[in-house]
Amino acid sequence: MNMVEILKSIAGLGGLSLVFAVILAIAFKKLAVKISEEEKKIKELLPGVNCGACGFPGCEAYAKALVEKTGEYPPNLCTVGGAETAKEIGKILGVEVEETEPKVCVLRCSGGRDEAVERYDYFGPGDCRSNYILLGGNKACVHGCLGGGHCLTVCPFGAIKMGPNHLPIIDPCKCTACGICVKECPRQVLELIPRSQLIYLACKSLDKGKAVKSVCKVGCIGCTMCVKVCPYEGAIVMEDSLPIMNYEKCTSCGICHNKCPTKSFIDRARARPYATISQQCDGCGECVKVCQFKAIESEPGKKHVVIKDKCIGCGRCFEVCPIKAITMIGALGYAEAA
Repeated sequence: MNMVEILKSIAGLGGLSLVFAVILAIAFKKLAVKISEEEKKIKELLPGVNCGACGFPGCEAYAKALVEKTGEYPPNLCTVGGAETAKEIGKILGVEVEETEPKVCVLRCSGGRDEAVERYDYFGPGDCRSNYILLGGNKACVHGCLGGGHCLTVCPFGAIKMGPNHLPIIDPCKCTACGICVKECPRQVLELIPRSQLIYLACKSLDKGKAVKSVCKVGCIGCTMCVKVCPYEGAIVMEDSLPIMNYEKCTSCGICHNKCPTKSFIDRARARPYATISQQCDGCGECVKVCQFKAIESEPGKKHVVIKDKCIGCGRCFEVCPIKAITMIGALGYAEAA
């Protein structure tokens, strides 16, 4: 092959490449997907984590659906962005945004290695999904956490770590309530609850008391004590040997937590307040009647005194005092992960 033929080949390929380049450029302009300004602005507002908590494959798909099907999908589906992001999206779309209660993930199990019985030694992969495949897991309680840490690996925000007792610890400050860990948990022991809710039941066992006690030291035995002592009607009801909490009626007073014989309830409060009675007290005794912990010393007609060491800060005395002589000292807040 001489030089002339080589140059002709190069020229031919170059010309062909130029033709294809022109065709691609025209196709790019003609077939380009046009993104509206609204969609661009919404994409900029969304966190870009693509966690799927909104129900869409990612933030881009959610932004597109919001613009193309305005009114069909609410602007507050992004739990990561939160209320502020939802409000800004609502302004762009010109729609009202319904306020929703922020949520946080909690572990509905307290039975770690020290409390729960294992029915066999598991030597397979550390992931709890692998453990679950083998006869439903090695933990004797079929409702409890397997402690393999799969939730830790799937959490995109680093909000979960494994504790010394082989149970996951969730940091409420980092948790965005995306729900990925809830969906991935093979035992379904992770749950989203209102962030303001401080008391919850850390057990999901539907077994009878004797069966529960044989496999776990801290499992709920269905004794109904919590239902009996709860001062708020309908806040706790029994279903299939398990207390079910109505978070809309529960005030997180902590009475159930303190009265539970197996300590199956968890209190997320960093610290509890305590009651104090002012000189205004006329000794009517209404506070004494509702206090279930004998934390108030009283004599009829005389100023009552709160025994601080016995007071759990439930606030019942504060609620019933007719002359508002009782004050609750100290604010409630959730405890950060250790």
